Amino acid sequence: MEQGEDLVDDLLEQDDLLEQDGLLEQDGLLEQDGAFDSDGEASYACWACGEEVVIPIDPTMGHRQDYVEDCPVCCRPNEIHVELDPEDGHVRCWNSQVG
Repeated sequence: MEQGEDLVDDLLEQDDLLEQDGLLEQDGLLEQDGAFDSDGEASYACWACGEEVVIPIDPTMGHRQDYVEDCPVCCRPNEIHVELDPEDGHVRCWNSQVG
């Protein structure tokens, strides 16, 4: 029974770390709100290695953007989702595991 309790403790600790990093986990997906900075960039954390990856945001590609990009550190694919608020320029950027 001790192993099960250790696993629960580890999962709770992981959730606490995600909340501290500004990440939300819903239905197995990690989501992170980002701000559209003056350089036109946002960031997400790779689902596999946790590396923060900065991506360019091109508002001319639409208010909702979805594409696949390999992590530059671990080379695993990330499905990238970007939503832009046309009124205030707020960017919501999150990723999920492909497949």
